[in-house]
Amino acid sequence: MQLKNEVFRTTRLTESYWPADTSRPLLDWTLGQALREAAAEVPDRIALVEGIPDAKKRRRWTYAQLLADAEQTASALLTKFKPGERIAVWAPNVVEWVLVEFGCAIAGMTMVTVNPAYKASELEYVLKQSRAAGLFLIDEYRGHDMMATANQVRTNTSGLREVIGFSSLSDFIKSGTTKHFPEVKPTDHCIIMYTSGTTGFAKGVLFHHKGTVNACYFTAEGAGLDIGGVWVNPMPMFHIGGCGLATVGVILQRGTQVLVPSFEPGLVLELIEKERGTFSLLVPTMIEALLSHPDRMKYNLSTLKHFMSGASKVEASLVRRVAAELGIGVSIVFGQTEMHGVVSQTHREDSVKDQSETLGQPMPHCEIKVADPETGDVPPIGGLGEFCYRSTYQTMDGYDNMPEETVKVLTPDGWFHSGDIGSMDERGYLRITGRLNDMIIRGGENIYPAEIENLLKSHPKVADATVVGVPDEYWGEQVAAVIVPQSEDNRPTPDELSEYCKANLAGYKRPRRWYFIHEFPITATGKLQKYKLKEMILQDELEKEILL
Repeated sequence: MQLKNEVFRTTRLTESYWPADTSRPLLDWTLGQALREAAAEVPDRIALVEGIPDAKKRRRWTYAQLLADAEQTASALLTKFKPGERIAVWAPNVVEWVLVEFGCAIAGMTMVTVNPAYKASELEYVLKQSRAAGLFLIDEYRGHDMMATANQVRTNTSGLREVIGFSSLSDFIKSGTTKHFPEVKPTDHCIIMYTSGTTGFAKGVLFHHKGTVNACYFTAEGAGLDIGGVWVNPMPMFHIGGCGLATVGVILQRGTQVLVPSFEPGLVLELIEKERGTFSLLVPTMIEALLSHPDRMKYNLSTLKHFMSGASKVEASLVRRVAAELGIGVSIVFGQTEMHGVVSQTHREDSVKDQSETLGQPMPHCEIKVADPETGDVPPIGGLGEFCYRSTYQTMDGYDNMPEETVKVLTPDGWFHSGDIGSMDERGYLRITGRLNDMIIRGGENIYPAEIENLLKSHPKVADATVVGVPDEYWGEQVAAVIVPQSEDNRPTPDELSEYCKANLAGYKRPRRWYFIHEFPITATGKLQKYKLKEMILQDELEKEILL
């Protein structure tokens, strides 16, 4: 989406349908080939920096070194696993993640991303469902003994042969002896990334090399990462924003990734200054935290050129504030994991109005239509309907080992049904107004209520439970649970239920607002009316307690 591509300037539509723009060629590459091409072109340029607080201990890799270590990792993987097997990574942002990601790609294996906040039951589900043969993990995370949990889960996961801690990764890498790597095709799978479903069961999205390479290339370039730019990356590596856009996008732009262990505003500001950061992907709450940091003015941020943002609404006031206080622009991205990440994007040159009120235009080679959920008809410009996408490279291969779930969203002629409701203007710019499902977006994290509801219903003091998203000034949305107790005389307390969730769910999924009701509002046919519950919450008609 460079300036030289005039399609976005001149297109005028008469109906809510965008034909795929194929004017730009696709890269028919694997992830390993992408790294090899960059290492051949700029071998001595810094590719990866460990963005830890202690500057003296930050490790750095040139492109030549990164390729050498990735190939050595691939060699070690081939001593224990076969091409085509699945290798899970359960860790926060550590540089070893990048080595395993490209090692798997070169060895012809598929990396399975696992949220480090997962508890034992969540980890076990992903390992079993993905049929992972190996697990790489960090020993400890936020007080959680990850290795102990992995060993506990291992007894119930017969297909898991190897559990390898990142603390011993260097020894593992040295075990590799072969320099003969399997042939890997651009259409082969490279990543399985889990996204929760309305049934409460997470679904593994099958990424292929070609889709990952091109989606990351077009997005990074279009959002403002220039050739040789420095991307300061605090986005979690188990997300497409971390292991995809930042990791692969940087390599395709011959840039430098500064991998931040976790989002700490002061550390991000320091890294932008010391590492001369030019670019970053941040959700709106992160941008707000940077701008509001009490020491921000002490840092020299003059190298910054652009931010990319998304995952929740980016307000016009925030776009204007970034421009006024940092002198840079914000590119808005929108998409889904099932489409290898981003399906639409605003341009660097777009107005503040378009940056804050739209989701931008479709990505190259991506066909988008707004369709009536019942009839499939495409409405006139501005009409509401479900966003549906079709692409020669972006569409997932399906949900891993879940054909019945795949056919619910992916039609035989290649259209992916997103579940998002919105509209398209005459220029092809998208606007979202709601969702067909009940997904909650809290601080950029997608949360599906069914998983939480199923857990709460298993509590002995709960007769019924439902979960909804309620507005929150900081997080965008907050998770609220509405409980029907088994008995009013022995009603569960919010603290009790919160601890129950804490033991079984990642922290970001845990409800912070608790409401109690005698019975749920239902339709004449017995269907729960969630919208009425939300109205009752917003009108303060339910007994409530809020936990911080």
